[in-house]
Amino acid sequence: MSDTQLAITILWCFIFIYSIAGSIDFGAGFWSMVFSKRNPHAADIANRFLSPSWEVTNVFLVLLVVALVGFFPRAAFVLGTLLLVPVSLVLVLLLFRSAFIVYSYSVQKHEQALRIVSGITGLFIPGLLVSVLPISLGGFIHTEQGFPQLEFGTLLRSATLYAHVGFGILTELFLSALFLSDYGREAGNEQVSQQFRSLAIVLGPLALAMAVLATFTMVPEALWIVARMQEQSVWFLLSVVAFAIGYGALWIRRKDGRKGWPRLAVVMTILQFALASYAYGKAHLPYIVYPDLTVEAGITNHSMFVSLLWGYGFGTVILLPVFVLFWWLFLKDKRYLRTK
Repeated sequence: MSDTQLAITILWCFIFIYSIAGSIDFGAGFWSMVFSKRNPHAADIANRFLSPSWEVTNVFLVLLVVALVGFFPRAAFVLGTLLLVPVSLVLVLLLFRSAFIVYSYSVQKHEQALRIVSGITGLFIPGLLVSVLPISLGGFIHTEQGFPQLEFGTLLRSATLYAHVGFGILTELFLSALFLSDYGREAGNEQVSQQFRSLAIVLGPLALAMAVLATFTMVPEALWIVARMQEQSVWFLLSVVAFAIGYGALWIRRKDGRKGWPRLAVVMTILQFALASYAYGKAHLPYIVYPDLTVEAGITNHSMFVSLLWGYGFGTVILLPVFVLFWWLFLKDKRYLRTK
């Protein structure tokens, strides 16, 4: 495997991990806000997951940014220019959200207001992050004096932007509802598990429909990737099959009488997104930003690549046991899960 292939694979893995972990994390904040008065038990389950997880999620965001800047410095410059507005908004919202999550556990008087701010920012951040996708397709970029410029007016009038934002928000809500259904069952609260299961049943088809809509709205700005995605139709078909299995798992009646198998639904849905993201990424290659910036043009020199690779190798060895410990302490430990 060449330097370029290995670097883009590492970067895409970080993107995928952060998209899944971030969706569950941001969605949990939103559901905590929604159910804070309507169903305090559901809000408590969401908070119980959110309390330790948001910091871990931010670790993957840092790893993603470092990987982009280190492996593809020219890409970081171009994307930093084109994505100045959405990325700046994301950073501001992340700052507010992180601060309010911290304060919500210490300032009881304003807990509800802080929870609302956390929930709203958690809803908008995924939409802004997904807006990167239509921008990278090249239909809204022109070069001025040798520098790429984003055509904001054209972008804001494009249906594909809003389709992608809608897809990001619906996916976030669907994934988080699925996960919290399983988390609620693990915590021994079947009523909460069933409530999140019902939400996932509604949101799943909507997220899938929005993904299809986002594909069709890419025309005419990004006709090139639509044609390339058709070449990856087998992978997309497999992702739909994985979604069907995961969604069907929500209807299974267990031997103990409980409805749904949320653990299987979560696993198959993550597999679905892995297959779909692989197909999309393969269709997008070799471009990072179409048509001017390719992975070959953006890659760093070999010496820097090797140094970064060693750094990520050591980092993985150090962080992996920490993530495993986090999993057992906060996602599997019954004493924590069933804390009132």
